Amino acid sequence: MHYPVEVFTGRVSDYEGSRPSAIAKLQVEGELELTELGLVGDEQAEKKIHGGPDRALCHYPREHYAEWARAFPEQAELFCAPAFGENLSTEGLTEKNVCIGDIFRWGEALIQITQPRSPCFKLNFHFAISDMSAQMQNSGKVGWLYRVIGAGKVSSEQPLELVSRLSDVSVYDAAAIAWHLPFDDEQYHRLLSAAGLSVSWTRTMQKRRIKGQIEDNSRRLWGK
Repeated sequence: MHYPVEVFTGRVSDYEGSRPSAIAKLQVEGELELTELGLVGDEQAEKKIHGGPDRALCHYPREHYAEWARAFPEQAELFCAPAFGENLSTEGLTEKNVCIGDIFRWGEALIQITQPRSPCFKLNFHFAISDMSAQMQNSGKVGWLYRVIGAGKVSSEQPLELVSRLSDVSVYDAAAIAWHLPFDDEQYHRLLSAAGLSVSWTRTMQKRRIKGQIEDNSRRLWGK
């Protein structure tokens, strides 16, 4: 299957009442260079929690936007790509039908799914919805991140093509294991066994297994 893709990049901007962010992205056409750290011209404000080799690209399913618009009719006009700061937007790929470790060909490049996108508090400011990050996380409609395993030239004129599936852990399952289920060592082991899982998620799941408890996510979701 081939999936046509829209492509977006952004620059870091200041947000009143919040920290700088590059969530506001613009659509780009034509050929782009994709490196191991993402699309040339795309920026991330806080490199500790955004970007890096395991989080080089963010993908969000376009079909989710209609659901968000129905949930928030007063802000309906905001819910269109790339409102969640995604680099890639498609129809036909969702958290339920892609898996951790999936490898896609995109133009000259190869990209691999590493983890669900972890919503953060900046979404609350971006949409002026006080709990947007928590609602996104609870819904499972979070999108996902990629590492670049083969850099090269890419463009919106070239579709995504799934070329390898290395695990049976869907992105939806990974999000459920991380955020929706009570402590479950067996499920953490299942997620850790998924080839291609990001270093940060590997570390988090392993820490849960060692400590026997789930970490506090309130700072990520609420900025406190």
